[in-house]
Amino acid sequence: MEKSYYHNSIHNFLSDDPNYILGFLVKKHQFTLEEQQRNAWQYQIAFLQESLSNLKNGHIFFEFPIPRMGKRVDNVLIVDGCVLIIEFKIGEKKYHNHAIDQVLDYSLDLKNFHEKSHNAAIFPILVATDAKSSSIEIKPYNDKVHSPILVNKATFSEAIFDILSKVNESYIDPNEWASSQYKPTPTIIEAAQALYQGHSVKDISRSDSGAINLGRTTECINRIISDAKENNYKSICFITGVPGSGKTLAGLNIANERHKFDEEEHAVFLSGNTPLIEVLQEALARNDKELLNSSIRKSEALKKAKSFIQNIHHFRDDNLRTDAPPIEKVVIFDEAQRAWTAEQTSRFMARKKGIANFNWSEPEFLISVMDRHKSWAVIICLIGGGQEIFTGEAGLIEWFSALNKHYQHWKVFISNTITDYEYTRGISLEKLLSNQSVKFEKDLHLSTSIRSFRSEKVSNFVKSLLDFNIQEAKSFYQQLKTKYPIVITRDILRAKEWLRNKCRGTERIGLLASSGAVRLKPHGIFVQLKIDAKNWFLNPKDDIRSSFYLEDVAREFDVQGLELDWTCVAWDTDLRIENNQWAYKKFRGNSWQNINDPNSIIYLKNTYRVLLTRARQGMVFFIPKGDQFDPTRKGEYYDPIYDLFMKIGIEVI
Repeated sequence: MEKSYYHNSIHNFLSDDPNYILGFLVKKHQFTLEEQQRNAWQYQIAFLQESLSNLKNGHIFFEFPIPRMGKRVDNVLIVDGCVLIIEFKIGEKKYHNHAIDQVLDYSLDLKNFHEKSHNAAIFPILVATDAKSSSIEIKPYNDKVHSPILVNKATFSEAIFDILSKVNESYIDPNEWASSQYKPTPTIIEAAQALYQGHSVKDISRSDSGAINLGRTTECINRIISDAKENNYKSICFITGVPGSGKTLAGLNIANERHKFDEEEHAVFLSGNTPLIEVLQEALARNDKELLNSSIRKSEALKKAKSFIQNIHHFRDDNLRTDAPPIEKVVIFDEAQRAWTAEQTSRFMARKKGIANFNWSEPEFLISVMDRHKSWAVIICLIGGGQEIFTGEAGLIEWFSALNKHYQHWKVFISNTITDYEYTRGISLEKLLSNQSVKFEKDLHLSTSIRSFRSEKVSNFVKSLLDFNIQEAKSFYQQLKTKYPIVITRDILRAKEWLRNKCRGTERIGLLASSGAVRLKPHGIFVQLKIDAKNWFLNPKDDIRSSFYLEDVAREFDVQGLELDWTCVAWDTDLRIENNQWAYKKFRGNSWQNINDPNSIIYLKNTYRVLLTRARQGMVFFIPKGDQFDPTRKGEYYDPIYDLFMKIGIEVI
């Protein structure tokens, strides 16, 4: 019950001295108290004591926390079985969209992540005190969260009593409600912002046994680092996991905890995923700017963010210029499976850097950089199984190969559960690491997806689908469909309408397609046009560059490592069905050609794996009907894909 600044029964609240309540709020407030905040509390106390004077029962909370969002709700009322989320905009003359989204976001966060709110009727109420009166409509969504109710100071009481007279819900004990577990699954953007602002990962991540225990993974890595430092040896750790299991969050958490300049660790989070880096850096800078207001320039905020999250290619280039050891003793490589093979690295070095005969793979070179340290060093590689999506991306086995050939003195820490083909390509761990000192740590593999808080079966469904195990895919779909809607349509406009209807508050929607989906152009989907990931992922609903507009399509390169709430995956015939199995195609010139290279087949399969695992709450598949007059878009190319989803049982809209 100590989560809020002040709470009491309605009866006691009405009789409490306003100055006593204000003093309680001020005492609990941990930040500098500005006059505007004090005045707001004084107004709320007086207003609510008057407006609720005829209410006989219930409980009131002031400043109830929403940890995932780093915010606090002005007031929560628990009356019988109703949860009323109240946000004040004092002196405001309009019901602004951002304020409506704010109170709805609070309500959705509680519905999704607060245990005692899962089955509760929740009513978002926006109080714009000086706005014109608006009709009071009580409209529930399917999950018992209601459409935001817009009131002013004159209509507030009417709205409260209207709700209570029309809704009949089971009694909620306010003490149990307030003390129930909060199990959030933040987006990677939200997580990075929270960690950057000094919050603990425990505040922003789930703690239930069904989800990954990020704390345990961090403890395991911290133990390895401390032992390497104490006993002067070099170690490399591989954190592996299914899509959405929290690998990047684990890496950010470790970087945040080990960012200790005084102990000469200089831990740094590195990624070669340029869109991810740019989006996270921009998100941290915007958030810093918003929190500090005018006390920091945007350029300064961005520079500060770049010291926490860096591009791995800049790290590589810096260390090409010198043979000295880097300042960092602990480096975290995100999406390390995307590091380049020797052939790809050699081509890049010759073409872009003017360095001939560079014969190292990227893993070999990056390990060699950390091997320059005379004493200890630790490398932490975050590896996604089946996530290599671009020509020349080496996967986990290239790291193992580099260690086996050149760095037998490094200790290797890995989980013994990563035996799937997506990681090892069918080669045994004993053969891959025959020359190494290997220690197995079960906490280094994250087997449960937490991206979709609605269902942890999404990654299993996607794997079965891409393995063409139809019966297994059908079974997983039946397990997840009630919590995680997946639907299908052959009309792109209907797909977009479905997304817009699903989107509430600032929940993010977006249009996705494979970079090889070049024949979706007749449907207004242009994969050749590159998006600006920062604007697409971060800009608001009224910005045409944002994902909300459903005009610009994001490809696998743009979205890997990031997520949205609801997605439309537009399916082209680069991945189609022939002879009762997946067939892999590439568009060359004016026709589709077979892909025969095994690595290129893996890249395309992984492309769809990335696209199909971006949505946190649900997705719609758009499968075109084709065109009999266009030999590149024949109906016979698309129909078997549609029929497959029908066979699995996916709902048609």
